[in-house]
Amino acid sequence: MPAIFPFTAIVGQERMKRALILNAVDTRIGGVLIRGERGTAKSTAARALAALLPKVQVVQDCRFGCDPDHPAAWCTECKERYSTTAKKLPTAERATPFVNLPVSATEDRVVGTLDIEKAIQKGERHFEPGVLAGANRGLLYIDEVNLLDDHVVDVLLDSAAMGVNTVEREGISFAHPARFILVGTMNPEEGDLRPQLLDRFALSVEIVGIREPRERVMIMERNLSYEKDADTFRSIWLPKEQELSAKIARARQLVDQVTHTSRDLLSIAALTASLNVDGHRADLVILKAARAEAAFEGRTKITDHDIALAAELALPHRIKRTPFQQAELTTEQLQERIEQLAGQSVPSESDEESESKQDGESEEKKT
Repeated sequence: MPAIFPFTAIVGQERMKRALILNAVDTRIGGVLIRGERGTAKSTAARALAALLPKVQVVQDCRFGCDPDHPAAWCTECKERYSTTAKKLPTAERATPFVNLPVSATEDRVVGTLDIEKAIQKGERHFEPGVLAGANRGLLYIDEVNLLDDHVVDVLLDSAAMGVNTVEREGISFAHPARFILVGTMNPEEGDLRPQLLDRFALSVEIVGIREPRERVMIMERNLSYEKDADTFRSIWLPKEQELSAKIARARQLVDQVTHTSRDLLSIAALTASLNVDGHRADLVILKAARAEAAFEGRTKITDHDIALAAELALPHRIKRTPFQQAELTTEQLQERIEQLAGQSVPSESDEESESKQDGESEEKKT
């Protein structure tokens, strides 16, 4: 098998790469949908990201790659092993898995199956893992997601949101963690997703072929070099790959320490309300993505720029007849809008002082 094309060698498509990196920093964001014309490196980017991700610590001999540091999220088998031995389970290190879900996949193939016959005849619980088990703590890639059965997409998105897969048959149940980076790609010319399913993808990116001649030449040159000798080509880009991998690993450690203020929350809420965004999922996605952006940059506080970058990825597929569809808003325009809305909504310190002074005067009059 040839070496994977390096993530850092992909020319252009910065917005797509940023969306993938943010999901790699915090898998709780909820995945990314990449929509675009053929031949725009959608599949290449997804595979390259998985090869880029740092190795993870897992419970040794666990079929689901449970995280040894989070016993509350262990699979049923690991919990039973621990309760039996009452000792710390041994750990091992493994590469981040990449699982490609075929369009023809059935629900049982995705979630796994319980052997009811064996349970009834022998009293043994036997679970056959599905795609979600293999993708845990890795990357689950769905090419042509718009052609996948809607019910299967629903199951996938539910598991991605909950972080756990539970299978129940005839009173027998089995649960295992299912926290993964969900990456879906599609060509809009072949049909679109239902709005309900589209909204379930946290981030969305529209990409088109690069029009700049020099960058197109660069794409050709890099692909020819890769096809000539994939291993040598990857070794040339290895230092940049390792640098980005280390940066993602540091951001994963930092993301839970990133803080936000009431002003940040109000800025997000004001932005989504001003754009008439349906529901509240977008607000939460923007906050999570902004925190991941701050962590990736090595900071512990989010800024208006982080919020603007997150909104640029979280809003386009959630709003109708807005400036996004008439003339796409840039990060700078979004940031200006956030600052304007925040200035209108957030009271200044002097306002708060005058309000408290008025409250104090009214209390004195009462007494």
